Amino acid sequence: MSKRDYYEILGVSKGSSQDEIKKAYRKVAMQFHPDRNPGDKAAEEKFKEAAEAYEVLSDADKRAQYDRFGHAGVQGNGRGFGGGQGNMEDIFSQFGDIFGDDIFGSFFGGGGGGGRRGGQRMRGVRGSNLRIKIKLTYEEIAKGVSKQVKVKKHVPCNTCQGSGAKDKSSVQTCGTCGGSGQVRRVSNTFLGQMQTVTTCPQCNGEGSTITAKCGSCKGEGRVYGEETVTLDIPAGVGEGMQLSLGGRGNAGERGGPPGDLIVLIEEEQHKDLHRDGLNVAYELHITFPDACFGTSVEVPTIDGKARIKIPAGTQSGKIFRLKGKGFPGVNSYEKGDQLIYVNVWTPQNLSAEEKAQLEKMNSSPNFKPQPEKSDKSFFDKVREMFS
Repeated sequence: MSKRDYYEILGVSKGSSQDEIKKAYRKVAMQFHPDRNPGDKAAEEKFKEAAEAYEVLSDADKRAQYDRFGHAGVQGNGRGFGGGQGNMEDIFSQFGDIFGDDIFGSFFGGGGGGGRRGGQRMRGVRGSNLRIKIKLTYEEIAKGVSKQVKVKKHVPCNTCQGSGAKDKSSVQTCGTCGGSGQVRRVSNTFLGQMQTVTTCPQCNGEGSTITAKCGSCKGEGRVYGEETVTLDIPAGVGEGMQLSLGGRGNAGERGGPPGDLIVLIEEEQHKDLHRDGLNVAYELHITFPDACFGTSVEVPTIDGKARIKIPAGTQSGKIFRLKGKGFPGVNSYEKGDQLIYVNVWTPQNLSAEEKAQLEKMNSSPNFKPQPEKSDKSFFDKVREMFS
């Protein structure tokens, strides 16, 4: 059975923002949550289906691949939430943080929820994502490239190894939660006792507190610095496309996980060529005699130079196509062409002798426009170019 569209699963449009996608996923996941639908296999499958859709659409790089190539573009990227309790645990572990502990606690009856389902403590505060821009030439885009860039960002503190404490003795177990990072509350309702689990307000879920802060980072566990990052950019990327490098963003506070590095692609304009999707366009100007007699000319391509033959009698507006000389598709075998648009150059400043020669030729029947019925019109060429 073919997979459903991810946007359809979450009930959002392709233009939806990340906040809208997050809210939609929360709504669908709450509706089909296994603890709300005990024993309902159909609801459990829809819950997993929503988790898979959210995993792709919440990631800028995966979403761009999905928008371009559909399910084939993200095949192998998903976690494959296909069944079994172990996979359900993965879903809760990965996405539980967007629901909130109070909600999960009320469902699980005190069993823990979200990112701490099963009693795991949250360590530190996750670092923020970073965005950088990188400009690529046509040649780099055509072949793919590996680049090293220096990124200014928060990095783990070497003095305290990211803990934020002066030394090991300066870290003690939180007295409020006993090191679990969670506090439980029991309330009496008309349905009986209801137990909820929330993040410990004293240690913010870390399970420990710092009595003496590191002098280098002032207790943050990170300092502002610089890191050299290697970017492996695949062939065929385009203007505005985003690539995501997991864990290469700002370091988290007090040992928290790092954020992601988002790389925005910019294209450096070529002095001769113009990009049109996967195709490359080039405007070739030839003289009137060359158009009449035919010639052989050298044209630039993204791979270097190529020589093409201009047949005698070539008309202005003729389009030559170099098969496979365009850009490759990202993660596909598709490849564009190079389109060469011929313009017959008309002289603008003529001498008296040149005018006399042209006037004499103009009276010849050969110089009267005589288009053949088989010749394609301008509009036919435009339709063919974009088909």
